[in-house]
Amino acid sequence: MGFGVSAACAVGALVAAAGVVAMALPGRPQPWPVHLMRRAAGAAAWAAAAVYSLGASTVLMSEHAFGDGANSMPAPACRDGFDPATMEGLSHHRSSFLPLRFDCVREDGSVYSSDPDYVWMNGASASLALSAALFVIGAGYASELRARKAAVTS
Repeated sequence: MGFGVSAACAVGALVAAAGVVAMALPGRPQPWPVHLMRRAAGAAAWAAAAVYSLGASTVLMSEHAFGDGANSMPAPACRDGFDPATMEGLSHHRSSFLPLRFDCVREDGSVYSSDPDYVWMNGASASLALSAALFVIGAGYASELRARKAAVTS
């Protein structure tokens, strides 16, 4: 289900990106800079949701695999693909959805990440969400500036 949400968000991002590209075609709505920024904000927000939901579903799957039948402790995400020296002394794990992470903890307190992809997922979702917010603020500023210019010339 988590990948379905991510796919739906990705489709939304593609539709919003098509709206951004449509601003280059003749017959675009006026004032076009405001519409362009609003559409870009929508595309960035959908893309941020797609990346975040992909990472959240990965954390959820790792959490679900823990304690689910034979050979599930310690968490399979902490064992699969790691050499025995890295897993030595593995005691438990910690997971988080904000920021996305699934950390494996050893008995001595040292920690290693079960998947290095969480770094780019956190960075991409945060930067896309920030971009969406800046586009919304920019669109509001452009509308306000246009209204002030119209009031001065009237």
